[in-house]
Amino acid sequence: MCSLCGILGGNEHWADAVARPGVFTRNGDRIDRRRERMNRVRIACQVLEPFGMSLSDWQGASFLLSTKTGKTEIIDDLGHLWPAAERLARRDCDPLSLPVIEAMEKRHGR
Repeated sequence: MCSLCGILGGNEHWADAVARPGVFTRNGDRIDRRRERMNRVRIACQVLEPFGMSLSDWQGASFLLSTKTGKTEIIDDLGHLWPAAERLARRDCDPLSLPVIEAMEKRHGR
């Protein structure tokens, strides 16, 4: 998405389900949107685990990215996750690296 659309579109991340006229989402209900958000947090935590980090929801508005040593950063949306993870880890964090993919496959029995 271009930056202008991001500015005009409101505070929501483009991938988040929103209840707004003219916006398609399969999760129009507030509870369903919350459930989808928590599912994204759960999956992000699985991908962040090899980097020694976790993600949690913060009042449905932002996310808290934390290391095992307690360093924490607030991020607005999942689009800011990996740059923030690299800042906290002080190293590259590639969610598509072979070790991360293998860990995910092992966790899911593949």
